[in-house]
Amino acid sequence: MLKNLYQYRELFKSNVKKEIRGKYKGSFLGVLWSFVNPLLMTLVYAIVFPFILKSGEPHYVTYIVIGILPWNFFTTVISQGTFTFLSNAGIIKKVYFPREILPVSVATSGLVNFIICIPIICVFLLCSGIGFSWYMLLLPLVIIAEYLLLLGIIFITGSINVYIRDFEYIVNFFVTMLFYATPVLYSSELFGDFAWILRLNPMTIIIESYRHILYYQQFPNMFNLIGILVISILLLIFGIFVFKKLEKGFAEEL
Repeated sequence: MLKNLYQYRELFKSNVKKEIRGKYKGSFLGVLWSFVNPLLMTLVYAIVFPFILKSGEPHYVTYIVIGILPWNFFTTVISQGTFTFLSNAGIIKKVYFPREILPVSVATSGLVNFIICIPIICVFLLCSGIGFSWYMLLLPLVIIAEYLLLLGIIFITGSINVYIRDFEYIVNFFVTMLFYATPVLYSSELFGDFAWILRLNPMTIIIESYRHILYYQQFPNMFNLIGILVISILLLIFGIFVFKKLEKGFAEEL
């Protein structure tokens, strides 16, 4: 797969650019919506949820920004990645190219958008007085873990969706439900002895790792984080295996 990506690197790069620009094509603000969307979401949550959850976090707006942006990265890639083969059915049927370029382009464009949004977190860290620490050097490890996790998932969901067209709706419903089982707006510590149940969700570990590094300025739970990294790699390998098995019938199904 890496060999294919290298040989078709120009197509890969142009596809990543298309994914980034195409999302906001024709809009006045263009790529600036990558900043505006999470800020608007944060504003809504910051107004509503302090009254519902009665959070004791001293800088709650910063707290939820650190949770919302990685979650937005997750949901955007899952949604676009599950539909990527269907949305590119025309070119798949007409031209040969390594099909793996499509899900990798979706995940990579999502990664670029997320990196573009990191300055938003930095602004909130500065304005809240939390500031920065050397623990931010661990941030790439968390980002890589999330990226690999997403890539593994969309290889599977995108491939299955070619054969079962209703699958994307099932995935979207599951992701919506997963939002409430992930500590995006709250701390898993609210569940006390039952917090371990939430940590069965890989995104719980990932978002907690972002918060430990950026908000609490301390080491994340390295055992959990390395565990998620290993799981993400194994899921990616399995995802590529599923993709290779199902890819043979893409042209006929599409």
